[in-house]
Amino acid sequence: MKAQNERRWVLYFALVVMAVTTVPYLIAFATAGSSWRFTGFVFGVDDGNSYIAKMLSGQAGAWLFRTPYTTFPQNGVLTFLPYILLGKLASPPALHEQLVVLFHIFRFGAGIALIYATYDFISILISEPNRRRLALAVIILGGGLGWLLILVGGSNWLGSMPLDFYSPESFGFLEIYGLPHLALARALLFWGLVQYLSPFDEQSEKRKSIQGGLLWFLATLIQPLTIATGIVVLLMHLGITGFWQYRQKTLSKVEGWKPWSIYMRRAVIMAAFAFPIIAYTLITSIVDPFMVAWTRQNIILSPNFFHYLAAYGLLIPAAFLGARKIFASDKSRGFLLAGWILVFPVLAYAPYNLQRRLPEGVWAVWAILAVIGIEGVHYKRIHLSTALWLVFPSTLILLVGGIFSILHPQEPLFQPADQVAVFDYLTAHAAPGDVVLTAKPSGNALPAWAPLRVIVGHGPESINQDAISQTVASFYSNGISDNARMEILKTYHIRYILYGPHERDLGRWDPRQENSLVLVFHRGDYLLFSTLQGTAVQ
Repeated sequence: MKAQNERRWVLYFALVVMAVTTVPYLIAFATAGSSWRFTGFVFGVDDGNSYIAKMLSGQAGAWLFRTPYTTFPQNGVLTFLPYILLGKLASPPALHEQLVVLFHIFRFGAGIALIYATYDFISILISEPNRRRLALAVIILGGGLGWLLILVGGSNWLGSMPLDFYSPESFGFLEIYGLPHLALARALLFWGLVQYLSPFDEQSEKRKSIQGGLLWFLATLIQPLTIATGIVVLLMHLGITGFWQYRQKTLSKVEGWKPWSIYMRRAVIMAAFAFPIIAYTLITSIVDPFMVAWTRQNIILSPNFFHYLAAYGLLIPAAFLGARKIFASDKSRGFLLAGWILVFPVLAYAPYNLQRRLPEGVWAVWAILAVIGIEGVHYKRIHLSTALWLVFPSTLILLVGGIFSILHPQEPLFQPADQVAVFDYLTAHAAPGDVVLTAKPSGNALPAWAPLRVIVGHGPESINQDAISQTVASFYSNGISDNARMEILKTYHIRYILYGPHERDLGRWDPRQENSLVLVFHRGDYLLFSTLQGTAVQ
């Protein structure tokens, strides 16, 4: 009954948390009115639009990922699978609205999965229910001292925002707030580690290892880097545990290597399940021309190390006390947490384009150790757990800020209804895969509404973005000849040209003066031109 009550509490906690994170999105839908259309996102809109575009490609029949944000040749790769599969659940009409709703159903479910998986991981390491609940709240809803930096004017301290407000890997809240693929991947990482750390049982050893492997295999289909981090953590655990057992063996304090060999067997099986997709991802990033180009410009670097100190510094003293306590009671499991902490700076500053992605899940380790460390500790009759309230203001700022940002609709969280009308026209009349020339802001939104391509619109996915952005700017300016403009149309196989406020901002060229272009749609400040003759304006 006690265990049942615990699971019920976790369910209620998960439902309340996910309901609260849904409130800003519901408000946004309600405030859009007739002049605006809500994108479905209250932060990270550029990436959010790209997720909807991936879902739209799945709805159109795709099984492999091909980005609509470039005309660079693509073979298709096995990545972003959850979004492609979700798209297959939608059908016209009102596709965009369906895809946004499906995204948030995925977000809601992935958030609940992450909360349950985090609690299961905590339960392997903390036995007392109230301590587990505290650890869960800190991990899911907590952040660092970024809020304090904001208050003292340090929003761009050492050249970067505080990690609390933009790095989902560094904490947990952003994943459940708007990045469901990362939330689900972390859930599968933790559930795999639960199998790895579970008590030894000869009769169920094979089953536990296979279950852990299957969980990690599923995670690699969602986010391979998450499990790459998990494998590094297991290697650290095996190394530290092996060294400790060797020392104990030489001092005649242990009987043999059986515990270490069981961990080794579990790790090998779990890594074997995860290896194929990780290897596939690595190989394609080396040999596939599109992936090579994408990898080269997909740069997500860690900030100055002092930002990580601001993120985790509040918990470090308590975590040190927690490490001492867990080593005294369960060295093997303590070694996994210690190994994760020790390898964290190596992961965060590895010579790799996506280094900030690699410390995935380490926040949970800091929080678990800190909660263990402060158990029963008082200072002048004040229990140290009260200090943990300082981890929640950043999350409150994110929630309140999200609500304020959608009370007065504007781009990029919302799209003008007139521009969306252009997108709807293209959906109805253009051939799938046609190329539309736009400025970058419009180009980011368009593929989320219409199954078409643009030449610039998303940082990493628009190959050679900087050079092509200059080409687009020159096209809309008066600084190039008509022949040069026609050459751009031919080079990128452009079928339509959008002419709206963002395009006017690039220059004074007016496509209405071009006899070679045909105005095919006009709504408000937005005009759409075809590069082919024979279509009447609507």
